[in-house]
Amino acid sequence: MRLPSTAARARSRTPPPPLAVTLGDPAGIGPDIILLSWQAREARGLAPFAVYGGAEILRERARVLGLDVPIVPIRHLEEVAQRFADALPVVQPVARREAGTPADQDAAIVAAIEAGTMAALTGQALALVTNPIAKKSLQSIALDYPGHTAFLGQLAARHTGDATIRPVMMLAAPELRVVPATVHIPLAAVPLRLTRALIVETGRITARALAEDFGVPAPRIAVAGLNPHAGEDGLIGSEEAEIVAPAIAELRRAGLAVTGPHSADSMFHAEARRGYDAAIAMYHDQALIPLKTLAFDRGVNVTLGLPFVRTSPDHGTAYALAGTGRARPDSLIAALQLAAELGQRRAAARAPGGVPARPPAHR
Repeated sequence: MRLPSTAARARSRTPPPPLAVTLGDPAGIGPDIILLSWQAREARGLAPFAVYGGAEILRERARVLGLDVPIVPIRHLEEVAQRFADALPVVQPVARREAGTPADQDAAIVAAIEAGTMAALTGQALALVTNPIAKKSLQSIALDYPGHTAFLGQLAARHTGDATIRPVMMLAAPELRVVPATVHIPLAAVPLRLTRALIVETGRITARALAEDFGVPAPRIAVAGLNPHAGEDGLIGSEEAEIVAPAIAELRRAGLAVTGPHSADSMFHAEARRGYDAAIAMYHDQALIPLKTLAFDRGVNVTLGLPFVRTSPDHGTAYALAGTGRARPDSLIAALQLAAELGQRRAAARAPGGVPARPPAHR
């Protein structure tokens, strides 16, 4: 048997890069749950991470909450390995706006997202974990995207030159992984936005992510119908026959294990969930209600389809809880744990000799 070379053994002992964590909206609970997560780093076995943005905000929030969390500014992520055990490392990106303008804070939020994303894109960070922002709080910034996830997709396209990048939102917990085909649009607009091409693309991106990121070698995907009882053979709607079923048939012809359309009211109980690795829902609440019912404090928002791993807590800014001591870090801790797991799997696949698992005919 041929022994690994000295260089190969050294590489195997090299710790992975740290996670990049964005502060999120400083008026929300992002600072609270970051501080609490760092305090739980040993008990929860968290990978080292650095926060992008807001050293003074974190210090002040720690003071308000009575938390003993030393904050240490760093310039490079290489410093995290030596600092993380004893202090929370913080990178302070420079906002592209003159100091003293009314939009300082908004510009700082965006600068943190941009810098954290670049760290993940270039491999300096193992993955990106974003804390919540509210787009309505960024009115003074020309952020011409429908939301946080779309902004990350545009940053990735700008950096890579790949205009075909399409982020897809997955909500993941140990009990369930679910992907909404349409996301933040009015319910009345869902039937107008649903197309065969959209469902097919969502299915392919989901299957590839399950194989390459989650380590599922032969992904099984269940697809919900849009209407009650999945249309009941056209009695309660035609979208299943005209859009959903043809999309499923196309995915099957591509070699993917996809079933449906299923009645959404009976596909999320425990026995049904054993029959698939992820579910594709037709709209936001159809996906998020079962996930949040099963794992309200443990759900993680995972963005599929990006050239880097991105996770986020499955909740919003929760302004009313900020600084009160009532915010819980469970979802951020789950997001940190999942980001480390997925990031290490991607890194292993990119390493010499690494072979990423791929679902058949994913293109």
